[in-house]
Amino acid sequence: MSEYTNTRQLIEQHEALVLAPYAALSGRSRGRQFPEPEHEYRSCFQRDRDRVIHSAAFRRLKHKTQVFASPDDDHFRTRLTHTMEVAQISRSIARALRLNEDLAETVALVHDLGHTPFGHAGEDALRSILKDDGGFNHNAQSLRVVDYIEDRYPQFRGLNLSYEVREGIVKHETDYDMPVFGDFDPQHRATLEGQLVNFADEIAYNAHDVDDGFFSGYLKIDELLEVPIIARLYESSQRSYPELSPRKRHYHLIRLLINWGVSDIILTAADGLRRHQVKTFDDVINCSENIVRFSPEAHAAGRELKKFLFDRLYRHPRLVEINAMAAKVISKLFEAYTADPELLPQKFRQRLYDQPTKTVMKDYIAGMTDRFALQEYERIVGGPIPDMKT
Repeated sequence: MSEYTNTRQLIEQHEALVLAPYAALSGRSRGRQFPEPEHEYRSCFQRDRDRVIHSAAFRRLKHKTQVFASPDDDHFRTRLTHTMEVAQISRSIARALRLNEDLAETVALVHDLGHTPFGHAGEDALRSILKDDGGFNHNAQSLRVVDYIEDRYPQFRGLNLSYEVREGIVKHETDYDMPVFGDFDPQHRATLEGQLVNFADEIAYNAHDVDDGFFSGYLKIDELLEVPIIARLYESSQRSYPELSPRKRHYHLIRLLINWGVSDIILTAADGLRRHQVKTFDDVINCSENIVRFSPEAHAAGRELKKFLFDRLYRHPRLVEINAMAAKVISKLFEAYTADPELLPQKFRQRLYDQPTKTVMKDYIAGMTDRFALQEYERIVGGPIPDMKT
């Protein structure tokens, strides 16, 4: 067994030799909140990844909404499959830029653990309920999940993840995610690995929302071709494969859309590294702006696509109706638990002795899956479960 006991050291040596000098090296991590001996054959970021994958919060993502609530079609994305797609794209970008793939993957896997049931409709409902009590931000909730709510180890509460992964959570930023700095220095940039997950997230949800929107029947190909970047990629597909069936044409279009976004990020980030003369890790965190970003052209094209998705998909009458019902479920559950805390499981009732009531309710409801929230609604509120099918 002795030949394998120094595997972690070999991993760290390999990173130092192969990765770019501005990458986040596992051997130079700022460590954990609670000191632990290093693992024999996993780097700290690999260990973080494994802890996330084995967490209850990660498993519950399989029954949390991405866009289509309680999907009755197994092909629609859930919060879990979205997370896996973000992780895959993150690794591809990190590899091309000679960054730490393990860190990028882990930040991707953990970034949505704090998401509510019913997607952004659930988050908006909790934010409204808690508007006078600190509001709700799923980045902050994701950090709370890994620092406090997950409770499975004998030495500490939470998952005790490394500083770099936890920083990647709170500094995650897209059109739908606002950073929350807390104890993390807002003057310091996140690692490049953390920065790239912001855009892997955007690439993933744009592509799979087009994909799911098309196969749901809510989006038609003629409508999609109104978006300039979609039309351009569609024409490219036709030139390359003029005889494709409509279904394969669509699959090819989604591949081209992902590749377009990934390629733009890699090329633009490489240009940013040269422009800012980044040579070391310290150059990254002390830079005047984030280095990983879309080019101005891709950013503008992406904005057009997102506006289209907002107008034609997210605001589709049926999805608006479903989201309104989802908000009602969240609100009614919050009211019921607040009125009668005995409805809560024992471990959450115990927290009421030393935590604000609304914090306990927020933690419990945010951790629910869609279907459990609907079951609780039927059990507590009574009456028929709202029809959440698309």
